[in-house]
Amino acid sequence: MPGPMTLDDLRKAFDVGEIDTVLVAAPDMQGRLMGKRFHAAHFLDSGHKETHCCNYLLATDMEMVTVQGYASTSWAKGYGDYTMRPDLSTLRRVPWLPGTALVLCDLLDHHTHEEVAVSPRAILKRQVARAEALGYRPMAATELEFYIFEQSYDALRDRGTEGLTPISGYNEDYNLFQTSKEEPLMRALRNGLYGAGIPVENSKGEAEAGQAEINIRYDEMLATADGHVITKQATKEIAHSVGKSVTFMAKYDHRRAGSSSHVHQSLWTLDGAPAFLDEGADHGMSALMRAYMAGQLAHAREITAFLAPYVNSYKRFTVGMFAPTRAVWSVDNRTAGFRVCGDGTKAIRVECRIGGADLNPYLACAALLAAGLAGIEQEMELEPEMRGDNYHSAEARAIPRSLREAADLLEGSAMLRAALGDEVVEHYTRAARWEVEEHDRVVTDWERKRLLERG
Repeated sequence: MPGPMTLDDLRKAFDVGEIDTVLVAAPDMQGRLMGKRFHAAHFLDSGHKETHCCNYLLATDMEMVTVQGYASTSWAKGYGDYTMRPDLSTLRRVPWLPGTALVLCDLLDHHTHEEVAVSPRAILKRQVARAEALGYRPMAATELEFYIFEQSYDALRDRGTEGLTPISGYNEDYNLFQTSKEEPLMRALRNGLYGAGIPVENSKGEAEAGQAEINIRYDEMLATADGHVITKQATKEIAHSVGKSVTFMAKYDHRRAGSSSHVHQSLWTLDGAPAFLDEGADHGMSALMRAYMAGQLAHAREITAFLAPYVNSYKRFTVGMFAPTRAVWSVDNRTAGFRVCGDGTKAIRVECRIGGADLNPYLACAALLAAGLAGIEQEMELEPEMRGDNYHSAEARAIPRSLREAADLLEGSAMLRAALGDEVVEHYTRAARWEVEEHDRVVTDWERKRLLERG
């Protein structure tokens, strides 16, 4: 697999005419890549050191509205600059775009050059450093699901989404015949990611008409989050190039299964041993793993806003559609919010099934890691396993039913305030509340269809 590029690699590729453009990008609050297209000559000359962007990029919503109520920036503060500092370890080719490379950036305060506290990448980096200070390296993988549609984004924008047509007419879970029809997109995606140095394992049909999944190899947690945002960008760009569109909405249609982003996690020692494995313990779960999971369960409701960040996200939590409704744990049981996988092997890990495909991977991984480390530091006892059908376990811990509820739990989380800082909690609580406010304000097609004549 091609690895990351060095500046010397980029210079050689530029000199022979292979690369002329460098995408300089930082993930925003929603996990989208925002930035600039540099001519490679300027990037090599000085752009690789730093560039700048408006600091509203960490204070806007999905529509790029300048939302008020953030402490970090506002009209009153003049919307100044952040410094974008390329992390050259992330420099890579972008095979699906001609003559292009990409580098991810950290966002710094323009004056102090300290990392911006509310920047998603910085939030995760701080939790990774916290784990490493305890002697552990956090590992993760995200399973990313999405729907593929026959129409292009341009067609959907011009004609509306009423005629949205999934690429398949039936449930294609593991179906090799149906997924052969999708290969112009999915083969280009697998090969493009591989060429970009992202260790793609496989793609598959998922459990609905037109639904697909892409899986990237387990890796260090920051690399996994970086790979996740690049994968989403690649999927959209490659779909556009072949006249299709995709969506990572958690629930694009109430009649169909939602799209998830399950987060697999474990801790390894700094010298490369699986710290979650104890071959003599039940299921091979070490005391460390049990404490880590206890922390995640104890704080599951508080961290849900980072796993399900939109009003739409909560429509995915539906009984019988493989999305959990209870934040409990079980061994290899897909009705539980937390599933133990690879029991008894060095691959033993916990899979959080709560997150949707709409999550920001930096924020989701940071919140899960913070909760798990709290469990370790406080030596929490793991509650008993919930077996069987957890959908109908009335006494089990419920996942919040709405973003409104999740925002209240986020705001009141002493654990997250201690781990992430008050500034981060208040910033993302404001983001969640803005989503609720906008949803409450807007009249929907459902309301018009239901009430226009009959109301």
